[in-house]
Amino acid sequence: MFAIKPTLVGQRVTLRPVGPEHVEGLLELVTDPEVKRLTGSHAGVDPEPAAMWYATRKDHHDRLDLAICHEDEYVGEIVINELDAGNLSCNLRIALLGSRVFGKGFGTEAIGLVLDHVFATTPINRVSLGVYDFNERARHVYEKVGFVTEGVLRDALLWEGRWHDEIVMSVLRRDRVATKPEIGASKLQ
Repeated sequence: MFAIKPTLVGQRVTLRPVGPEHVEGLLELVTDPEVKRLTGSHAGVDPEPAAMWYATRKDHHDRLDLAICHEDEYVGEIVINELDAGNLSCNLRIALLGSRVFGKGFGTEAIGLVLDHVFATTPINRVSLGVYDFNERARHVYEKVGFVTEGVLRDALLWEGRWHDEIVMSVLRRDRVATKPEIGASKLQ
């Protein structure tokens, strides 16, 4: 379903298929303490396996891994994964480099570009995600682009001795098409 790896162009960001050229940015992303907290990532990442991981993403037709770039600089990644082809659903995850790129609209635009692409080029009906209860900024962005809260996974994350709930959200094709926010037109390249 995701065999074609497009480049999607917005007003603020360009989404490009990830590759080895983005590994340095990925390593910065996954080692940033704030990004680790927001994503609930306890494990570290080794450079060599990370390079191999990014080099092979183009070969996977069940997922779409895109680098979020601003003026040709890697500022994060957005991924469609956990494809359930039988039920026409998948998961979305996104991570930005950290506080130096937060609040600039990069994530909002990237999510909008990906949702527009998924709903325009595949039969996918449902895109879901999880966000931790302390990440109000992300929840606001997800709601802004059409995600709605479906439920709560209680005590899903243990971070620095405290339990946190995971909020489960989704957007359906009919909801996105009917109420699509104006976030900038996307162009395929």
